[in-house]
Amino acid sequence: MMKILNASRFLVLAAVIGSLLSAVALYAYGLIDTMAVIARTLGSAEVSTKGAKGLMLYFIEIFDLFLLGTVMLILALGLYELFINPELKMASRLQINTFEDLKTTLVTVVIAVMAVTFLGQIMSWTGDASLFDIGVPVALVILALNLYLWVAKGAKK
Repeated sequence: MMKILNASRFLVLAAVIGSLLSAVALYAYGLIDTMAVIARTLGSAEVSTKGAKGLMLYFIEIFDLFLLGTVMLILALGLYELFINPELKMASRLQINTFEDLKTTLVTVVIAVMAVTFLGQIMSWTGDASLFDIGVPVALVILALNLYLWVAKGAKK
């Protein structure tokens, strides 16, 4: 029974592989999208303030793809390090020793994704919807996540 339970940790490989494939897909899509936006911009040869604002919005949305890819990569590496091989060589900032470390790292990236997403909303704002109605819930969630990080950091000490 002990061998079966010990080997069951390899079940997490499904999540590791799925997360890695998700990260690769998001990075590839972001790279292709970046090249398409650059080609479209150079092809139009139009320079304007409105065009610059649109270009900034495109790149913010593309950056959001890369951030989501990073979340998936962190998830894959963290799960692999926790369950399969704790000797995995990673940057000190991404060193995952406990499940709590993985959650804290993910929460930090989720905060960045939310901030970038809200920035995209600001950049594309046409005056139709209230930014207050969008911004307050986002701010409250970011506040709650930061409170979680503060409590988790205090508990770690």
